[in-house]
Parts: sequence; C-alpha cells; structure tokens
Amino acid sequence: MTAPAARRLRIVVGVTGGIAAYKAVSVIRAFVLDGHHVDVVATAGALEFIGRPTLEAISRNPVHTELYDGVAEVRHVALGQSADVIVVAPTTANTLAGIAAGLAPDLLGNTILARRCPLVLAPAMHTEMWLNPATQANIDLLTSRGIVIIGPASGALTGTDSGAGRMSEPEEIVAAAYRASGWLDARVTEKDTLILGVKDLLGKRVLITGGGTREPIDPVRFIGNRSTGRQSVALATAALERGADVTFIGANLEVQVPVGARFIAVSSSAELQGALEREAESHDIVIMAAAIADYRPAIVSDSKLKKNALGERSTLELVQNPDLLAALAANARPDQFIIGFAAETSDDKESLLALGREKLARKGCDALVVNGVGWDTGFGTEVNDVIILARGGDILVEVSGEKRAIAERILDITR
Repeated sequence: MTAPAARRLRIVVGVTGGIAAYKAVSVIRAFVLDGHHVDVVATAGALEFIGRPTLEAISRNPVHTELYDGVAEVRHVALGQSADVIVVAPTTANTLAGIAAGLAPDLLGNTILARRCPLVLAPAMHTEMWLNPATQANIDLLTSRGIVIIGPASGALTGTDSGAGRMSEPEEIVAAAYRASGWLDARVTEKDTLILGVKDLLGKRVLITGGGTREPIDPVRFIGNRSTGRQSVALATAALERGADVTFIGANLEVQVPVGARFIAVSSSAELQGALEREAESHDIVIMAAAIADYRPAIVSDSKLKKNALGERSTLELVQNPDLLAALAANARPDQFIIGFAAETSDDKESLLALGREKLARKGCDALVVNGVGWDTGFGTEVNDVIILARGGDILVEVSGEKRAIAERILDITR
C-alpha cells in the first residue's frame, strides 16, 4: 500500500497470549510498510506463541515486555502517552477483562491506562468464551467508553472448533486502526479496493437468509443440501460491522451466527417462506443467500417409512416449492434492494454466466451472486469464487477469496 500525504503515526501494537498471535506479524508489517513507527508490547504469554526476534525484525524496533525496563524514561507511561493509536491483536478474554476493569499488571496494561489516543481491540478466543455473559458485558462496557472493537469473525478456531471468536484478518485490523486515528478510511488489497468496517450501512435494516432447507419425508428423513451457511454468516458479520441492523433467518446452520444479529431459526422452505413474509417488508436490503430446496415431498408421513413395507424399489413423489426470491422481488418496495444467489455447476465461465443471466431474468431481483459449486467447491469451504450480476445481466464484480472478503464486495454494491 502506498502511503498518502499524511503524518507518520506512532503505533503501539500489543500482542497477547493466544494462538492468533501469529497474525500480529502481518498487522505490524502492514504498519511498517506504510511508513509508520511501530512499538510492540508483548505479554509473557505472547512470547510463548511467537518469538521476540520475529517481532523485532518485522517492527524494526526492540520489543517491550518488562514493566520495570526503561524506568529512567518512564517507559510504562511514555509509550501510551506518545502513541497515535494502540492496537491489541489478539486480545484474549483475560486481557479484555483486565482492560475493562482498568487493571495494569504488566507493561501492556500500563501503556493502555496511560494512553491519550484511540484504542483498537481485536478479540480472539473460543466461541464459548466469546459468548460468555462476562465477556459480552466487558465488550459493552468497553464500547460505551469509545474503545473500538474489531471482530471477532466466525470461522475455524484452534483444533476442530469453528464459530464466533476468530480474530479479524490483519487488513481489517489495520484499516480499523487507520480510521480510529483519522489517517485513512480504506485499505487497498492486492486485488481490489475493499472498504472494511466503514459504517456505511448505519441506519439500514438488512435481512439475510442462510443455510440449507430440509424438506421432511417422515419424522426421520429429509431432502436437503450441503449448504453450511458460511457465506451468509460472513455477510451478517460484515453488515453488523458496517453499522447495519441485521436480521438473520438461518436454516440448519453449521456455523455460529454473529453476536448482534437478530436470529430466526427455520428448517424447511415453508418455514423460511413464513419468516420472509413477516420480516422482508420492514428491511431496506434483503440478501437471499440460503440454499432453498426446489422441491418437497408431496406427502409427509407422520411415522417412519419402513424399508420392508416399501420394498426393494420405491418412488417418492415431489412437488415444486414456491419461488421465494421471485415472489420477494415482485413484491419489493421501490426503495428495497434485493440480492439473490445462484449456485450452479458449470464447466466454464460462459456457461456459468448464461445460467446466471437466465436465472436473474426469471427472478427479477436487483442483483444476483453467481457462484460455481461442485463436490469440493462452494459449499462448506472457507473460500468462494463469485460473479455478481446487475439487473439486466451486466457483470458488476468478479471476486474470489475468503468468504468474508466476498461478503464485503457484495455489501459494496448496496451503497
């Protein structure tokens, strides 16, 4: 990123003892490459995860760790007093609680208490810790004091866990720090200009559907699909961070809905339809990211269908479900913006575009996000590859990468 004509910042980056500490290296590196002076304050726990030589090499400055070093220069106060912005990435649950309570057991705590500048915290912890009422109360308290909280996102955590608590990506944290200090409002990535965390959806009501519907056959069996809800959760997370009031209608999700969204759980397409009929009209933007079954069983058995009664071969009669996206678009308010999704299997881009444009013409929505799916792509992955079409079929955006980055680009078109 090429730095604009702006002052050189003095930035303190606090690194605490969590596995996400490795991402702090990228945060520090971005600040240094943009021409800023970076002082790293690492806790003892942080140095268990990442080495001092790495932090010093990347920051190009000595790493500060000890409360009683530099006593003559009153370093435990001077670092905070001279900083233009302080960033703590990752911010563990313990550190978060300490900051909320005004504790200063180490150099980082003292630096934060002595600051005269904005403070940006990037929480990172397991989902249960993030959702704990004590943590949420600390977040509310810190927010009320004007402290900037960036994230956390939902996604893969340590081990096999997945859910809310994943530290935001380095570019998001850097952008938040620049905005907090008044230095910059956007960060240029290698591929695209990505607006991160700007409150451009403040005052907007956004309705997002996600996950995959299940159409019951009997009390045990159903017809379903492989959607996990990852892309829709990324959309909800991004919309919340951009200031929107978010309602999330989720069908059989495999990921955690972000804290702050109003959640409505559904299972079948009929339940999703009912929720949409109650909610859609009161929202400014509706994003239909759920994978909704095209068909449902004509008859749902009240008891489990027995294999020995059905015989060696059996036929299941299906009836078509209502087209929820088309109905939504047809009844939309003039000032509503409706975005649909089209998951298609295709061998090449032109075929994918043809399928998307045909679907867009049938649905009548304002934009359509077309993504190719397959056995190993699209559903259940951390990344996506999409083409966003405008009403009429013109290509608005082509983007690939992590689903959170794609969520930002989808929200960009609603501005």
